[in-house]
Amino acid sequence: MHGIADSREFGIREMPRRQQMFGRWWARVRAAGADRGMSTAEYAVGTLAACAFAAVLYKLVTSGPVAAALRSVLQRALDVPF
Repeated sequence: MHGIADSREFGIREMPRRQQMFGRWWARVRAAGADRGMSTAEYAVGTLAACAFAAVLYKLVTSGPVAAALRSVLQRALDVPF
């Protein structure tokens, strides 16, 4: 363990159980934190990909055939008798 010497090495009593548990927990936290979340570069790439996808969707939805199909679907939905 880092920062805590092994008690057997110095011939002193065993470390208290709570201290051992904390040491194991802290080691897991440090190991897990190494790869958690996205870095700034990954955020930039993700943002660019989202913007590119939005641009493609915008072009698709505003194209003539798709816009006409969407208009007809909306018109049929609005003309449904209750």
